[in-house]
Amino acid sequence: MKYLLSIIFILFLATNVHAKLHTETIEYKEGDTVLEGYLAYDDAIKGKRPGVMVVHEWTGLGPYVKKRANQLAKLGYIAFAADIYGKGVRPKDHEEAAKVSGIYFKDRSLMRARAKAGMQVLKNHELTDKSHLAAMGYCFGGTTVLELARSGADIAGVASFHGAIATPNPDDARNIKAKVLVFHGSEDTFVPQEAVLAFQNEMRKAGVDWQMVIFGGAVHSFTVPEAGNDPSKGMAYNEKADKRSWEMMKLFLKEIFR
Repeated sequence: MKYLLSIIFILFLATNVHAKLHTETIEYKEGDTVLEGYLAYDDAIKGKRPGVMVVHEWTGLGPYVKKRANQLAKLGYIAFAADIYGKGVRPKDHEEAAKVSGIYFKDRSLMRARAKAGMQVLKNHELTDKSHLAAMGYCFGGTTVLELARSGADIAGVASFHGAIATPNPDDARNIKAKVLVFHGSEDTFVPQEAVLAFQNEMRKAGVDWQMVIFGGAVHSFTVPEAGNDPSKGMAYNEKADKRSWEMMKLFLKEIFR
């Protein structure tokens, strides 16, 4: 018995002791604007692996989206948290975040350009399998990855978590090459039912390979613990919706990278 336990312990060490998460800050540009993203991968894995870009919420690139990039790295992907706003542009509160994000909601071509710049950084990395790319985003980031897909980006899939799904250019859906997965809270007052139906019609009309998962009882920001636990405020964490959406996203990545 002791011998068996020793063998198990040695095998555990062999599979875990060398595992190390590599993270780094990467400065890059879109036009003349300097951006600052965050890269993560497990350097215990040898060779190229699928790449996933993650786009931040409306408060900008911070601890939350970096945590998500780390989670993806631990799953065996190379993850890049893109910076849409620009180096040092990190809104301090929701009021400031609304103003900064509003620039990109009004200018979808700029939103797409920033997303493409981030995807190019990920694509150019020596460890990235260029034939297996995807993007995912939260809130503002969910909108951004959907716009990236509408731009005709040559990627396998995009996943939006409680993002705004409306677009001023619904006909652009005909450009979508990626598979589309949208996670939405049934009680999200930031995304009215009219927008949900319009999005579904947009996808249907364009013949997109799409899925939409609606979580009952969930409001906006349901994957963000920092959103609090009071749904009456419009934004609140929902543990079930968070865990379920993450597991579904993992299956989605396995499917598109098959």
